[in-house]
Amino acid sequence: MNLRENWRVVLLLVFVVGSGIMLLVPGAPPGTAGGSGPTNLQYGIQLDGGTQLQAPPVGITAEEVNVSADNEAALASNVSDALSVDPIDVRVSADSSTVEVFVGNVSQERLRSVLEAAGYQPSTVRDGVTQQTRQEIVDVVSDKLTQSALDSGSVSTIRSTSGQTFVSITAPDRDLGELQSLLDERGVVRVYAFYPADNGTYVRQQVLEQGDFARISPAENQQGQPVVPVTIRETVAEQYQQDMVEYGFGQQTVCNYDREEPQSSRGRCLLATLNGEVVFSGGVEQGLAELYASGEFAKSPTFQMQTRNMSEARELEISLRAGRLPAPLNFEESRSTQLEPALAQQFKLNSLVVGIMAVFAVSGMVYLRYRNPRVALPMIVTALSEVLILLGFVAAVQYPLNLSHIAGFIAVIGTGVDDLIIIADEILQQGEVATGRVFQNRFRKAFWVIGAAAATTILAMSPLTVLGLGDLSGFAIVTIVGVLVGVLVTRPAYGDILRNLVLRQEQREK
Repeated sequence: MNLRENWRVVLLLVFVVGSGIMLLVPGAPPGTAGGSGPTNLQYGIQLDGGTQLQAPPVGITAEEVNVSADNEAALASNVSDALSVDPIDVRVSADSSTVEVFVGNVSQERLRSVLEAAGYQPSTVRDGVTQQTRQEIVDVVSDKLTQSALDSGSVSTIRSTSGQTFVSITAPDRDLGELQSLLDERGVVRVYAFYPADNGTYVRQQVLEQGDFARISPAENQQGQPVVPVTIRETVAEQYQQDMVEYGFGQQTVCNYDREEPQSSRGRCLLATLNGEVVFSGGVEQGLAELYASGEFAKSPTFQMQTRNMSEARELEISLRAGRLPAPLNFEESRSTQLEPALAQQFKLNSLVVGIMAVFAVSGMVYLRYRNPRVALPMIVTALSEVLILLGFVAAVQYPLNLSHIAGFIAVIGTGVDDLIIIADEILQQGEVATGRVFQNRFRKAFWVIGAAAATTILAMSPLTVLGLGDLSGFAIVTIVGVLVGVLVTRPAYGDILRNLVLRQEQREK
């Protein structure tokens, strides 16, 4: 075979071999450990079981609030005081000219009146949060899934027909309770100093917030006690050290903190709260107290948070690593889908059977049309190679397969063979092919038709990939990639194969 004239066939072989490696060689997809089973394919909940949860963020947004960057903090404090909400539940942005309140019991009229009383005139006040907040929620939830060993989980935003935006979380091989418990809380971590005041009462003073931690080590058991080692950022270590000395932690302290009845607690304690609940309480040992007093702590600002059990320690670690959700999710208005693994396995088997049936059906129709194995067999092999390349692509990017993607594969098989039939008919039904130039002219004419059809398909499918329409997006992505592979790789390669077959036959007949 002349490689120069048949380089398209060589390119097809390279793609097929590369796809086979991505599909079958364990650990071949970059940055992954591959899939489960004999291939590197990842499966979504429809083919592997699991849970999909869709919940809207809780919040209300005032738009076109003309606040300057210098007045952001002051307006946020004003709004939180006027509405009697935690400052963490108010976000003011001069860049987007918005004010967001992340609680569900504040009405649009109440927020508008507070802003107007502060001298601002919002154009609209609506339910929901901004795009920036939604993206932060997606990022944090993604981190939570990763830190919780749900590496195959996915997070996105979708919009309902009524215009409401939902955060959609898919967790293969996980039940609804496990997923919701991970997402039910916002993951807000704060550290307080608890100490006696001069008048005999006790004070709980915040000394660290979530963004003050630079490094979070894995939760571990030390001498039977679950702990989370943490390191504070250098920019806040000095102030934290001074606060500890000021509040009386420059010497060893004894902590008697009662989590059930905090009012009866005594001593000096360092407290860590997760979503408002105390998960760590303890005194300061002599060694750490001496570091506070001498000023050496700021040079290596590391200490340990001790919890009651490993589950609590792990939850604290995840929240510190992933960060907090800027807004909570409303599970009362959530929608969920749960599929048992046994039923998913049945869907997987049925999908394989349907795919095989589609291949046999297409092969039979091709053979009945041409009655010539020399034409039909290369056509079928080329179409199957296109499916193999698609599978290799899916394995390489570790895209979880669902039923919609299987439908995309079947659509690619059908449209791919349609294009190959157009090529074969244009070349074989127009009389003899005496020379390579005649073949190229006919092939070029057929390829223009195929290219126009491919462009139309891509344009029609493109909106589905960006509109957040759930499973339809997966169908569109598979179809578009299949069309591109066909136009750029498999159709030209089939043209070279058919040219060799036709010209050799013409030469033999002469």
